[in-house]
Amino acid sequence: MSVLRLGLCVLGVYSMFLLWAVAQERLSVPFQHIDGQSTHKFKSALFLGTCQSFLSSLSALAYIVIRGKPGSSLSSLLGLDLASMAQTSNSSNSKTNGSPSTKVNGHAHSSSAPSHTSSSTSKTLLLRYLQVSAFITLAAPFGFAALSYITYPTMVLGKSCKLVPVILMNVVMYRRRFAPHKYIVVAMVTAGISVFMGFGNEKPSKTSSNGEQGPYGQLIGILYLVINLILDGAVNSTQDEVFVRYKVTGQQMMFWINLFCTLLSTALGTLPLPHIPVLHPSSGLQSEFANAIGFIRTHPSVIVPLVQFSLTGALGQLFIFETLQHFGSLTLVMITLTRKMFTMVLSVVLYDHKLTLGQWVGAGIVFGGISVEAWVKRKEVHAKRVLQEKEKAKIKSL
Repeated sequence: MSVLRLGLCVLGVYSMFLLWAVAQERLSVPFQHIDGQSTHKFKSALFLGTCQSFLSSLSALAYIVIRGKPGSSLSSLLGLDLASMAQTSNSSNSKTNGSPSTKVNGHAHSSSAPSHTSSSTSKTLLLRYLQVSAFITLAAPFGFAALSYITYPTMVLGKSCKLVPVILMNVVMYRRRFAPHKYIVVAMVTAGISVFMGFGNEKPSKTSSNGEQGPYGQLIGILYLVINLILDGAVNSTQDEVFVRYKVTGQQMMFWINLFCTLLSTALGTLPLPHIPVLHPSSGLQSEFANAIGFIRTHPSVIVPLVQFSLTGALGQLFIFETLQHFGSLTLVMITLTRKMFTMVLSVVLYDHKLTLGQWVGAGIVFGGISVEAWVKRKEVHAKRVLQEKEKAKIKSL
């Protein structure tokens, strides 16, 4: 069952974000003005993120309501009735050898069960969701800002090492430890993707025309990229911590995180804030959202790709949070990192595209890492089945 679920999650993430990337590419080209004589680009990344987080919270809420038990209270549906959830979790864990989510998300030295009252624990949980949302809201601008100083291939190469900050922040922030083979898999996948991207034929993008490429431009860009990766690692490690401590579902987490992201980005986009480097680059009397809405009014052709971008991103997040809940952040990051590589390998099979020797070596290293993970999982499943058979034999002999 877990293999089937993982396969569906991988298929869902790959397909939805392939469509999402198509919509994102469409949003990067100029749109025609209603006067029919000029074209302009849509530049509000903050507005794009807000639309996606808003639709993501709505899709998560719809999923929760449709799949929820009849007669359940709103707080129970949204994962805030932690007393009853803990009782259900304890009863289910007594039938198995440990919590599945604890295993896939690593184990921490601190106690995994909250000892406070339900009310205070709910507030703590909401603060955790707000913390993750703040990390996400802060991470995106640093990623965009980095591209003003470094080339896109450099950005992709840096992002291919995302597994390292994820596992590092798990250890630093929550003292979580993983099975020894996980560190080997992380090293192999990171090295393989780095080799694959580094030996590709992608040409560097042109340098920015706004004069930001100075003598220290590359250094600034790499610094922004490192901050982006650290914040991404903090997001994934905190999500793991929430799953282990509070036993919420992926869709409940998706709803709250995207709701808080919507509120935070709306505040950044609507308030007349002064110029803040990276976080709020625009300044003036008009807010960023006002400019974005004005653009949509004068360029209505942007609406369809904007809806496609937000909707595919929202549906993709349903699969992402399902993966997070059942398989942990390391598995999720491996899926998202290998998506581009597998797409390029598939293009070789379908369209006779060419890969360099270095790219084939990188792909081989990644497949080797994934094979190690699959081999260990198979051994664990086999050992569990043997143990279950022994327990059944003992019960029959009584």
